[in-house]
Amino acid sequence: MQQAIPYEPSPFPVRGRGGGGAGSLNRRRSLLLNPSFAAAGGGGEQQRLRGEEELEELAGVREGTRRAVAESAVVVFGKRGCCMSHVVKRLLHGHGANPAAREFGDEEEAAVVGELERIAGGGGGGVQLPAVFIGGRLFGGLDRVMTAHITGELVPALKDAGALWL
Repeated sequence: MQQAIPYEPSPFPVRGRGGGGAGSLNRRRSLLLNPSFAAAGGGGEQQRLRGEEELEELAGVREGTRRAVAESAVVVFGKRGCCMSHVVKRLLHGHGANPAAREFGDEEEAAVVGELERIAGGGGGGVQLPAVFIGGRLFGGLDRVMTAHITGELVPALKDAGALWL
């Protein structure tokens, strides 16, 4: 008979990116939805400064997202470690395209998705992850890329965007 190994917490501290945890993630989401949250947070000067730093970081994420869409013929946006993003990239590589891949974590997801929706020109719910932009325009998610591959629409779209040379 097998025995379960008892759980023992790690003696090493576990820290997320940016020194935050769930509280930091919730704070970032609040900042994204309401930038005045940092000033009205009620934590004094130190909390206000930390809020301004987080706002600058979110602005950098948004600018990086805009720049990636504008400068690359094909861009795949997906969550870090997502298997569906990997499938999309492999499919595009199989056709001879070399897509730029922008992966992000949970703390940046709201900012990236919001910016992708603004770029795509849609309201809420228009961007499905992984999101593929071809020629600076939203092409779609995994289902749209697979459908275009099966129907033969993907290669002409990649050629029109300058991602394929053939």
